[in-house]
Amino acid sequence: MAANKLAMLCGLAALAIAANAFALKSDRDQQMLVDANAAKSVESKTETATDPDLTDLDGNVVMTQGSIKIRGDHATIYRMPKNAKNENAGKVVRAVITGKQARMQQVHDGDCGLMTTNANKIDYNPITYVAELSGGVVVDQAGRGEFHGEHMLYNTDTGDMESGDKSSPAGRVHLVMEPKTDKPAPSANNCGFPASAAPKPAAKPAGTKSGGAH
Repeated sequence: MAANKLAMLCGLAALAIAANAFALKSDRDQQMLVDANAAKSVESKTETATDPDLTDLDGNVVMTQGSIKIRGDHATIYRMPKNAKNENAGKVVRAVITGKQARMQQVHDGDCGLMTTNANKIDYNPITYVAELSGGVVVDQAGRGEFHGEHMLYNTDTGDMESGDKSSPAGRVHLVMEPKTDKPAPSANNCGFPASAAPKPAAKPAGTKSGGAH
């Protein structure tokens, strides 16, 4: 990247980093697994979209979804009630993880490089795939560079990142960009993680007979 272009990027208080779909695509199709030392659940009283089921987790919280792994001291998970009149009924719609610091990681699609980030708070929406990171955010993308700031939006489906605040000097960001290197060969086994769910075969039209010609 030319020096003047780099200076222009670093001088902006608002910054969007296009990650060219580095995130492992198959992650979105995997189950979310959660472990913690203690848990307390409270079910929705009204079973409506505005009154989700809540689960509070404490002590060495670990959330895993494919190559995505989030760790923290405490987490609150919001699940849409299964009887709610909503397309996301029964699904986890939000997970808020805190710690000193909380940590999130995900494997890059293709080259299997690792993205890691630390933040005081990680607010993750599995429906939109967006994680909002706040408080002492540090992102390290293996072989690509580092980011330091107080706030970032990270899309676990596309790998896109957005940070900064045009109206506030406090939103200033700091980047370290690695020099361009030869692109490694893409992974042949989905980086060792479960692949995306295979598409279901199309249903046959009613009245269609199977078998050979008669």
